[in-house]
Amino acid sequence: MSKKLLKVIGKTNAEFRLIGEGDKVLVGLSGGKDSLSLVHALKHMQRNAPFDFEFEACTVKYGMPDEHYDFLSAHCAQYGIKHTVYDTNIFDVSQDAIRENSSFCSYFSRMRRGALYSFAQEGGFNKVALGHHFDDTVESFFMNMFYNGTMRALAPIYKTGKGFHLIRPLIQVRESQLRGFAMDNNLQVVGDEACPAMLKDVKMPHARAATKEWLAGLEQKNSDIFKMIKASFKHIHDDTFLDPERWDRDDI
Repeated sequence: MSKKLLKVIGKTNAEFRLIGEGDKVLVGLSGGKDSLSLVHALKHMQRNAPFDFEFEACTVKYGMPDEHYDFLSAHCAQYGIKHTVYDTNIFDVSQDAIRENSSFCSYFSRMRRGALYSFAQEGGFNKVALGHHFDDTVESFFMNMFYNGTMRALAPIYKTGKGFHLIRPLIQVRESQLRGFAMDNNLQVVGDEACPAMLKDVKMPHARAATKEWLAGLEQKNSDIFKMIKASFKHIHDDTFLDPERWDRDDI
């Protein structure tokens, strides 16, 4: 893992106080490039940070036919990372929960997150780490704006209703950096074939794909666009928006 990538992750951890002394962290390991990068980053942090913490990886098994994660378990064992495959019946439940030609992403995401939370509670973890990167939060920000009429991104850390914190240690890392890490190290990654929707007649998530394509076009025209977006996320002027609740009444 490059020093540049590790520096961004380390700075993010310090800035938002994501992981510290005595924490017990559960990493959601889907097997994609993002979550694989995350477990290796935390392994490096565990070896080098001036504080002690525990972490484990958990892969949620949907209960689909021919769903195997043996290679993930073998990979984790090779690098001394404890890994559990958590069996669920999400796929069977979805047969009645999702209508034909309906959207699937949010449903399976919620169900997988719920299963991960259940495993975290059972194991006494105080933090759950996900592999969302900066491209994810920028895409989510504009999707919320364009499709939901809200200004909302992905928080680096927040307390869940279950009592533990959800953290995103890669939230300031670009997706291209994680793709480069996976390619440089010839990592075997899980792709779309592991998604339950591939076995269903459902719509593909066009909104995120369209937003990603739009942002890529902007970046082609202005290579600093993501740097400017990151700067804007840290320089928010509440009193300039059409929300009286956020104005400073002393200035009115």
